Formats: sequence, structure tokens, C-alpha cells
Amino acid sequence: MKAVMLMFDSLNKHMLPSYGCDWIHAPNFNRLSELTVTFDKCYAGSLPCMPARRELHTGRYNFLHRSWGPLEPFDDSMIGLLRKQGIYTHLTTDHVHYFEDGGATYHGRYNSWEFARGQEGDPWKGQVENPTIPENLSGPKLGDLWRQDWVNRQYLDSEEKMPLAVTIRQGIEFMEKNQDTDRWFLTMEAFDPHEPFFTQQKYKDLYPHVYEGKHFDWPDYGKVKEQPEEVQHAIYEYAALVSMCDEYLGQVLDAFDKYNLWKDTMLIVNTDHGFLLGEHQWWGKNIQPFYNEIANIPLYIWDPRYETKSVRSDALVQTIDLAPTLLDYFGVPIPDDMQGHPLSSVIEQNAQIREAALFGIHGGHVNCTDGRYVYMRAPHTINNAPLYEYTLMPTHMHTMFSPQELKGMELAEPFSFTKGCQVMKLNASTYLNPYVYGDLLFDLEQDSTQKTTLDDTEVELRMIRLMSQLMVEQDAPREQFERVGISVDGYMSASELAKEKERKRKDRFVDLGIGETWKGKSREAYFAVRCLAPAPLRAVLNEQLIAYLRANDLMEFDEEVLLQFVPGLFGPYGPMVVRTIRGTIL
Repeated sequence: MKAVMLMFDSLNKHMLPSYGCDWIHAPNFNRLSELTVTFDKCYAGSLPCMPARRELHTGRYNFLHRSWGPLEPFDDSMIGLLRKQGIYTHLTTDHVHYFEDGGATYHGRYNSWEFARGQEGDPWKGQVENPTIPENLSGPKLGDLWRQDWVNRQYLDSEEKMPLAVTIRQGIEFMEKNQDTDRWFLTMEAFDPHEPFFTQQKYKDLYPHVYEGKHFDWPDYGKVKEQPEEVQHAIYEYAALVSMCDEYLGQVLDAFDKYNLWKDTMLIVNTDHGFLLGEHQWWGKNIQPFYNEIANIPLYIWDPRYETKSVRSDALVQTIDLAPTLLDYFGVPIPDDMQGHPLSSVIEQNAQIREAALFGIHGGHVNCTDGRYVYMRAPHTINNAPLYEYTLMPTHMHTMFSPQELKGMELAEPFSFTKGCQVMKLNASTYLNPYVYGDLLFDLEQDSTQKTTLDDTEVELRMIRLMSQLMVEQDAPREQFERVGISVDGYMSASELAKEKERKRKDRFVDLGIGETWKGKSREAYFAVRCLAPAPLRAVLNEQLIAYLRANDLMEFDEEVLLQFVPGLFGPYGPMVVRTIRGTIL
């Protein structure tokens, strides 16, 4: 028995022809769907990149206990477990996050691994002088990543040099060399079509269009502020990159044909999450509500034991199911701490393996879906608290936790999955506060594009009960229940829900009581300021604003006046707060 997993990053289900897109050039994704089970209701669990990869290894949610980070000492790594049972594991990847502080323990679980250089801001080629960068719609705020990416692009001047091409070539070389051996698992992990949407001209030529604007293949995460023709150009740039991914998917399928791997080799093609390309007026994947363009992800599986192909499954499945699926396939015992389910029964007979699923990001909404409804539960109060990190590996994406962040650290009692280990309990800081978006409920059967929030008390109370049940099963920290305002038993009465809604509604409406006139989006902007302000500052915010308005004789004001008021409050963080408000609200 053998297995191959081909994982793309930020691959949008709604941009694939096998999921209904009628204009994108991706014939090999159609070919793949004819050879596999295509899952229509696969959901991400924890976002973004490294939280999703921890789920791939451990088969349990990451986002309820901590943010971005490495594998923990107590984690059951599916890769490590396969390796211990004599299954050879190999990784080919161009995903740079594996080689930073916040992802450094993942690739080392494999027997062997290869890394193709040059994606995004990979610190690959050294250049002291600044590279030549065309006039661009985005970028400088990305700092070193932006500069380094333009250094790297100089060396990626032909298709065979592109990291995606190298990653797939190395994977196919492994398949070719080991086709006649048994008991191995190959992961080919491609960073594409993650931004920047950089590819070769032949793929861009698939989407001819007139565009005379500034260079634009790397949208800033935030609200869409570009003109329609600029948005459409970026979508075409993404489409070109998807078409390149499709080309290399085809090469993997060709290798399966050539070496007759279909007879004894599982194939999984998946992604970690999607990406908003202007839908809901957003770019990105981690600062806004997790609409289905982000959370409902593509998944294709061929299992040679059942030979089920060219069928679709409506079973509700998740990223956390892939680790137990692979262990089950190789006959390796599944640890009790894995909360995902093997997908063998789904593949064989389309069994339904769960009633509901959670997904989210640490400090964001706690989201729950039953396949029809999606419920996004915001914090109970504007404080988005209490919130802690639980970890023995205190790192962020690029750095370790600072000594200042470690001050006040406590040891928390073991969770059910920490193998008896106490863990560090650290005050969490987050760059988002979902209180600004409120609670959101959608009925996907009636509103598949999630354009209109649903007001249905009975459904909302049911989703709260499901959410609580799943959080209990995951041994979520008790303060997470407090943060989102639900009880451990999930009970909330209709009257309690109504009172909560009224309180939250009033929280959005501020009247300073000085006869002021709020114009434009000033109320929305001020609500966002209050959400982003630390509690001590929030307590005096109204008084500070009144003093500012009176000092400047501004009894009528719009959002721009409010944004001029912000830097004096937040000091060195003022510009960042202004950018955040512009990017998320305005």
C-alpha cells in the first residue's frame, strides 16, 4: 500500500470547473474528479497555514487553544506514527513557512524532504541593492517579504525554475524511483496558488484582457478598494496560477497512469483554505468572517481498496479527517486524541460521519456548520476576552515569543490531549476583533453565496448547542466558552438570545450627547476604533473624542476626521490601527 497527497495552498473551490466554474482553464481538475470521490462539503478547521498543517498531522483542531505555531511535544503526528510503523515518508515542498520559527517541527517528521526555493518572501537570493519594482497597487506595507519576492522573481525566469515545477518534478522522481516498492507515503505540497499570483506568460495568455493599470498580482488583505478592472485583473492573475497548478496536477495523474499506481496507491488532492478574490468586498483569508470561499474547500480522494470514482459525496468532512484516514489506510492504530474520522466509510458508501463541524482562527469567530447552516459566533463583549495561548512551543510566524510576552506566564493543568503535560498559559494578543462583525447566520440552501444573514432564533439556538458540544469534545479552554458567551452545556433560552442581540446592537450606536452629527461611515469607523482599543483606553475613549471635537470645532464629522483622531490615542501603533480600520471596515 502506498499513498500520495498533493496539497495546494489557498486553492479556491469556487474557481475549479469540477466545482462548477465555467470559465477557468483547468481540465485536469475535471479529469481528477472523474478518477476520485469529489467532496462537496469539506470544511477547513483551523486557519491559516500552520494551524491547518498541525491539523493534518494531529487530526484535531488547533484554533481553540493556540494560534500559529509548530507541532507540540505531546502531539500525535500522523507522519511520525507512519514512520514508526515502517512506512517510508517523503516530502517535496516549496512552502517557506516550514523553515521559519513558527513551522519548524513539521518537515522533520518525514524520513526525507526536499525544499524548492523562491516562493513569496523566501530569504533565498541575496541582493544588497534594492530590486527594480514596477509601480504597483500593493506591496510596500509587506516590508521585507515584498522586497525579497522581487529579488527572487529575477531568478524564476523560466517555467522549469518555478518552485511549483521543481516541487512536482521532485515528487514524480520519487514515485518513479519507488514505484516497485511498498509502504510509502509521499506529500507534494505546493505553495501555489497562494499570493503573489506570479506565473509564466503562457498561463496568463489563457485569460486575454485589456489592462493598462499598475502591476497587481498581490492583493493586500482587507476591503476591496481597487477599481473593477483592477479587481478583475487580479482574478485573472489568480486564474492563470490555478491553470499552472492544473498543468502540474496533470503530470501527477500521468505518472499514476504510467506506473499503474491506481492499483495500490491512495491519492489525496486538497488545500488548507480558500481565498476571497473580491467576494463580499474582501481580499484575503484571515481578518474577515470566514465565508465559504475561505472555509468550504476542495477535496478529492482515490482509495484503491474501494475503487470508488467519478462520484460526489455530500458528507460533512474536514481537514482533521485526513490524518486518521491515512493511518486507517496503512493499518496503523489511530490515537484516541485524534478527533477526526477515517473517511473509508464515506468513500465506500457515502456514510455521514458527523452532525456538525467547527472552524476558525485563534481569537476570531468560533464558526459552526451542519452542512446547511453556517453560524459565526462573535465574542460576547467588545473586549474579545478572556483569551490565552496554551503551548510548550511559544513562537509566532517568524519569531519566538518575546521575553515581555512570556512575563506572567502560568502553567495550566493538562488538557485531555497533552499526555499529562502541563502547558504554558500566556496572555494572547490578536490583530483582529470579530466583535466588529457581530454574530452571523447563513442558510446555504437558500443563500449559497452568503449575501444575507438569517434571523431565525430556533436555528441559532440549535447551532449554539452544536458548537458547545463540539467545543466540549475538543476539551476547549473554559474561557473560550466565556469569550463567545455560551455555556458548557450549550443551553440558551430564546429570551436570553434576544437580550444579547439588543445589547450588541446598542453597542454599535454611540451618542456623545453634545449635539454632534455623524456623517458617512463615521459610526462604523468609531465602533472599529473601540473594538481595537485596549480596555483602559476604551474606558475613556468617548471623553477623548469629545475633547478632540471641541478643540477642533468639529460638531459634524465623517470617518476621515475620526481617523485623524486615532494616531494621538494609539501612539506608535496609530498608523497600524488606521490601516486596519481602512482595511476591514472602510
